[in-house]
Amino acid sequence: MGKEDLRKGMILSLEKIGWLERNRTENDLHDHLFESDLWNNAVSIGVTVSSDREWDTRTIIERAWDEGKTVCVPKSIHETKDLHFYEISSFRQLEKGYFGLEEPLPEKTTRREPEDLDLMIVPGLIFTPAGYRIGYGGGYFDRLLAGFNKPTVSLLHSNQIVESFPIEPHDVPVDFLITEQGLKKTGLDQ
Repeated sequence: MGKEDLRKGMILSLEKIGWLERNRTENDLHDHLFESDLWNNAVSIGVTVSSDREWDTRTIIERAWDEGKTVCVPKSIHETKDLHFYEISSFRQLEKGYFGLEEPLPEKTTRREPEDLDLMIVPGLIFTPAGYRIGYGGGYFDRLLAGFNKPTVSLLHSNQIVESFPIEPHDVPVDFLITEQGLKKTGLDQ
């Protein structure tokens, strides 16, 4: 089965999760993240603003602000498939952008380099235990992660983990997975 078929199947599967289970899962994901050294050691966080079908990151952003952390949100640069990160201090500094995602308004924010970030929270749909991921199909995060040397983590339901899928040369795994069951270091030996 190709990545596109896997992607479509997982989207359908996630849409079937009821409100109560979704809420419980998000609370568990947030608790595991906030209790982790990854979170507690980070001063600056790179994170996307979640859409309705993704696991909530607004709570994460608000918690970061409450704790005095710097929050940087990516803006997609379509010509180069790059992500430019901008520091935000309010959701009012966002606009609907690519695929309806909320992205920073460059004129109301300050651009930050990825190497200035202590932790990157990476979105995705499907994951292997080794941390490889299938995202939403743009390849933006794989390009970014190829040169990012700080910790990376993804938030997901345990049902989003599969044994394997075709890994391509440009695919870059994340370092940690957080599910409703807890945080786990990834790696080929896992």
